[in-house]
Amino acid sequence: MAARALPGAAVPLLARALAPVLAGRDDRRRAAVTANLRRVCGPAISEEGLRRVVVGAFASYTQYWLESFRLPSTSYERLDAGMSWSGVGHLEDAAAHGRGAILALPHLGCWEWAGAWLCAVGYPITVVVEALEPPEVFDWFVNLRSGLGMTVVPLGPAAGRRILSDLKNGRFVCLLSDRDIGGGGVEVEFFGERTTLPAGPATLALRTGAALLPTTAYFERSGHRGIVGAPVDATRRAGLRADVTRITQDLARRFEDLI
Repeated sequence: MAARALPGAAVPLLARALAPVLAGRDDRRRAAVTANLRRVCGPAISEEGLRRVVVGAFASYTQYWLESFRLPSTSYERLDAGMSWSGVGHLEDAAAHGRGAILALPHLGCWEWAGAWLCAVGYPITVVVEALEPPEVFDWFVNLRSGLGMTVVPLGPAAGRRILSDLKNGRFVCLLSDRDIGGGGVEVEFFGERTTLPAGPATLALRTGAALLPTTAYFERSGHRGIVGAPVDATRRAGLRADVTRITQDLARRFEDLI
C-alpha cells in the first residue's frame, strides 16, 4: 500500500498538502465542518481565520487516515516513540479498582494510534464502532483494530451486554461520545448551543461504577500526545434520568476543554 511506503515524516506534510484540495471538493462536509468550527471558535474569528481552521481540520482527518493505513506495519518501537501521555495514572487507578474504565472521546485527533499504543503497553481496550458503508470499509476497520489488539464491538442491540461484561472484567471501553448517532440522547449545552449527546457513557458509569474518563489524543509535530482526564463525577444523587443528564452535561464541558 502506498501509504506504508511513505517515510513517517512525510505523512503530516502530505496531509497538509492534500487538505485544501479535499476541502474544496466536498462541499457538504466542508459546510458541516465550517459550521461546527464557527461554534467552537466563537464570533470573533475572521472568515480567513475560519477558513484556515477548516483546512486544518481536513489535514488532521487526512493524517488520521494515512496513519491508520500505516499502523499494521508500524513497529512497537516506532509506536512508542511517537506517543506521549498525561493522565495515565487515571487508567492505573481504574485498573487497581478492578471495575474497568469508560474512555469517552470526541471525534478529534489520532485515536487509532492511541488505541494501538494502549494495547501494546498492556491496557486491554474494547472499541464500539458504528456500521459503515460500504460493508467492505467496515470490515477493513474491524480487521485493522483487531489486528492491533483491540476488541471490536459493532454498535447495535447486543453491544450493551458485551460492554457491561468487559467492564466487569476490568477492561477499558472506548466510546466516541460527542455525536448522538442513534437519536434519543441527552440534551446539553455544548459550545453555547443546545444539542444532544449520547446517554450511554453516563448510564454505563452509573450501572457499573467504572470510571468515566474524558480522553483524547492530539497530533503534534513530534508525534502524538494523549490526555486522560480526571474521572467525571458519576455518583448517584437523584433519579436515573436526572443523574444521566447531569453527568452528560459535565462530560460535554470537559469535551469543550479538550476540543
